[in-house]
Amino acid sequence: MLHIKVKDIKDKFFNNALIVLLCFGVVVIIIIEPKFLQFRVLKDILTQSSVKLIVALGLMFPLLTAGTDLSGGRQLGLSAVVVASMMQVATYPNPFFPNLPALPVILPILMALAAVAVCGLINGYMVAWLHLPPFIATLGMSTIVYGANCIYYNMEPNNAQPIGGIRPELTILSRYQVFGQMSLLIFIAAFVACFVWFLLNKTTYGKSIYAAGGNPVAAQISGVKVKPILLSAYIIESLLIGLAGVLEVARNSGANSSFGFSYEFDAISACVVGGVSLSGGVGKVSGVIVGVIIFNVINYGLTFIGVDPNWQQVFKGLIICMAVALDMRKNAVRT
Repeated sequence: MLHIKVKDIKDKFFNNALIVLLCFGVVVIIIIEPKFLQFRVLKDILTQSSVKLIVALGLMFPLLTAGTDLSGGRQLGLSAVVVASMMQVATYPNPFFPNLPALPVILPILMALAAVAVCGLINGYMVAWLHLPPFIATLGMSTIVYGANCIYYNMEPNNAQPIGGIRPELTILSRYQVFGQMSLLIFIAAFVACFVWFLLNKTTYGKSIYAAGGNPVAAQISGVKVKPILLSAYIIESLLIGLAGVLEVARNSGANSSFGFSYEFDAISACVVGGVSLSGGVGKVSGVIVGVIIFNVINYGLTFIGVDPNWQQVFKGLIICMAVALDMRKNAVRT
């Protein structure tokens, strides 16, 4: 009995070792700089985490199906450039479309979401019907999306100039403070998290996602249409990433073709830290939230105490390697 309890404790420790280690890192940061506990810092971290949480929740869908998406960051950049190019004030000195009338804010957003949804559709088709490895399919899509985005971004008269002068109807999504304290972005991210939680935990579709990722053969035998499920996972992911791109434009009051670079790696890392398995079929929304917040606390904290950005990249890489190693260990134990 004692041996069983010791083994259970050991397993729990290894399963949560990275979270424990990251929490320890937060404690060290607080000891070095007690001002890190200020409410202003917490508010900044939550605001910065909002968009990244939506990206991570999007990446969660292909991860649950034992897939991945290396084009997520580039899709975010495409969404950002498309919506920013159509949401400039008329008085901006270098408009992307000089003769474009003021469009209803919903129209550029829908066009941006449609653009990335096509990317998700193609990704899903390549993975589900052409049986391409998700890593290869989405890596190729990443290059295609970035190239297409640069072609669009470099068009005359813009000529690769940063897109600014975003209309207040869009930037209000970031500037508006709920109760005069918290950015509206935080509440938008919370709403998206609740929606994803409901979709995955309270619907037949959610159960099918977990089944298709955990054991696609058994899922197929039990009546789950695995191919459409895989396709839908990539489309939903792209729509959430497209929304994140729109919110990034609102937060930064502009866009350029480099938006979203490496966002997918941060998102995948946060998901794995939060317990989403790269082998599919395992993961919770609550874990993704914890992973994103801890990851951003560490990033913000290292900057707060003046750690060199290059060293921050080293630490981030170590976290990613440890997260994947621990996930592989947990998967080996399950099998």
